[in-house]
Amino acid sequence: MIDRKWLPLNALRAFDAVARRQSFTAGAQSLNVTQSALSRHVMSLEELLGKKLVERKPHGISLTEAGAKLLPVVAKSFDRIEQTLNEIKSEAAGKQRLLRVHMPPTFLQRRGMQMLHEFRAEYPAIAIDISSTYGTGLPSRAVEVAVTYDRPKVSDAIQDLLWMERVTPVCSPELARRFAGRPLEALLQENELLHVRIDGQDNSHLWSQFARSAGISLDSARGITFDTLALAVQYAERGHGVVLADIDMFSEEIESGRLGVPSDIEYRDGYGYFLALHPEDLDDPVIALFRNWIITRLAADTPVRLAAMTATAGQDDF
Repeated sequence: MIDRKWLPLNALRAFDAVARRQSFTAGAQSLNVTQSALSRHVMSLEELLGKKLVERKPHGISLTEAGAKLLPVVAKSFDRIEQTLNEIKSEAAGKQRLLRVHMPPTFLQRRGMQMLHEFRAEYPAIAIDISSTYGTGLPSRAVEVAVTYDRPKVSDAIQDLLWMERVTPVCSPELARRFAGRPLEALLQENELLHVRIDGQDNSHLWSQFARSAGISLDSARGITFDTLALAVQYAERGHGVVLADIDMFSEEIESGRLGVPSDIEYRDGYGYFLALHPEDLDDPVIALFRNWIITRLAADTPVRLAAMTATAGQDDF
């Protein structure tokens, strides 16, 4: 067995440089050492493990199964060491601790900005680097905490459910009033359907699932597709169509009457918002603090009761 007292750190560093760049030449340049010295370190690590880690080829290298298994662990370990050393150095120099956070665009716009403002007001010593990209699941950029939009799935990451999405058709109040007393099917058939792009799904997927669940005949493929739900809702709010919106995400617009809700039908599409982080990061007090704060903050929000709101809207608007 390999004891941590005898971990071959130089050899691991050499393997990391070579494997990430898929080249002995580029790896040697990154560490400012000779190619032969780098090669000897990798060979010594292979001898220690009793397995090949890289396949040497005329125009580069490729990782073996063992190399592919080792690389993410080594890379993550060196990343954490580098990050922690820089944090300690920054603290000594009086600088703020930096926390890298990812949030999907609609979540960031609708909930995240206010929560980040409140967190910074409570913990001003923690600086935040926020990123926001489209798509489901974990972002490609390296972050420490990520709010993700996805279906529940088994993953190496720790995932805390923030809420499962509930959607209902929403439109402008004027459009809802115009179709008051008529079947929901008429509203949907006579107006533009607004879609939101979801990775791995047809653009019409959500509308077709909703129509099937509600027993509505609908050509779900027609309409306009947007990158984010926030953009689609803004388009609908101006009277240009109907979109299936997350009831809890847009509760303020629904409750204030800025969005019309022509039906009390709600549909659970299987997607939700999760807070994801790496298991080893639970030992980081700043990450653990941010995780607990976000979960507690969202737990204080009261879920929207759609039937009660549509009844009130009907009294006021219709």
